[in-house]
Amino acid sequence: MNRWLPFEWIAAVRFLREGRAQTLFIISGIAIGVGVIVFMSALLTGLQANFLKRVLTSQAQIQLLPPDQVARPLRNGPGEFESATIQRPSQRTISIDQWPKIRDRMLAIPEITAVSPTMSGSALAVRGDASRAISISGIEPASYFRIVRVPDYIVAGEARLTSDDIIVGTELAKDLGASLGDKLRVQAASGTAVVLKITGVIDLGNKAANERSSYVALRTAQSLLGTIGGVTTIDLTVRDIYAAETVARRIQASNAVQADSWIRTNAQFFTAINAQQTSNNLIRVFVALSVAFGIAAVLVVSVIQRSKDIGILRAMGGSRGQVLRIFLIQGGLLGFVGALLGSAVGVGGLVYWHSTVKQADGSEMFPLVFERSLFVITAVLATITGLLAAMFPALRAARLDPVEAIRG
Repeated sequence: MNRWLPFEWIAAVRFLREGRAQTLFIISGIAIGVGVIVFMSALLTGLQANFLKRVLTSQAQIQLLPPDQVARPLRNGPGEFESATIQRPSQRTISIDQWPKIRDRMLAIPEITAVSPTMSGSALAVRGDASRAISISGIEPASYFRIVRVPDYIVAGEARLTSDDIIVGTELAKDLGASLGDKLRVQAASGTAVVLKITGVIDLGNKAANERSSYVALRTAQSLLGTIGGVTTIDLTVRDIYAAETVARRIQASNAVQADSWIRTNAQFFTAINAQQTSNNLIRVFVALSVAFGIAAVLVVSVIQRSKDIGILRAMGGSRGQVLRIFLIQGGLLGFVGALLGSAVGVGGLVYWHSTVKQADGSEMFPLVFERSLFVITAVLATITGLLAAMFPALRAARLDPVEAIRG
């Protein structure tokens, strides 16, 4: 088989085999470095995917709200104001003006994948002697469940909403002493009340949310809150979650609404994701540098040890280019083989960590996410790092004078 290989490859492999100890040492170092990169990258990807799933499946990525209500000064006469002090008015529950037209405009935007109108407000839930203040969300299940995955959080019953149904949080059900099939009397601040049947109990993963959250049909909420035909929010989902703020700003500029993206409402969470990504990139850079210096150090020693061999090779007609390629091939092979072993080490370590570290309820801490691009990019970068690290030793070997090298 060797006869089909170029001379440079034969010589490079032979040099690596003759210096087995050095070769194994540097391959082990590369494997450890690449293993750290694969482990950290896959771990952070899994944690990030888990965080995003928890945040983005329990809320809209963009919410359209009515503009803030602004107080305007009264005039006594032309050019005169009744009072110089203007207080901000309380924000009443009002509908988005001409919301069906706005909804249709949103559906026409290519970046938006789902649109759902919602009627939200506060009410009082009463069962027997127990009562609790709750947050009512009137929704259209068919469109809303594409944005907020309510069925995924159901722990009892089903995500069914007719005009007489209500879905409540686990803590709210517990506080009211209610269970599946029980009826609640829900009363708004205006005095309007309806009796609704519990068809589902949800766990949103947050105690405060479970104490207040409830879902009813859109028309039920409109009737209860006294805004027939109105909605207080329009919830949106976008194709690129990281472009949500840009899309929100564009929507707000062209429509009479206030647009809040998940990036703005979860600023600390988004900052944490960016910090994780930055730390992951820094780890990759420093590990790559350590791998590069390790390869360079081993190949420099190899050049010194093989000075006579290089001199004889040059005296027999070998060109500087051939010598240069021999050591570049060595660097590339070290990087590539180390990347393969390191990927296996990283995957094995992460699988073991995933199987041993669990949440308090026994569920997985994070999902295992192995992207094919991670291994391809890691192998390519490790090979390129090996080539770059071998550049200086290879140039040094190519510049050796044959006579001086043989004399030693």
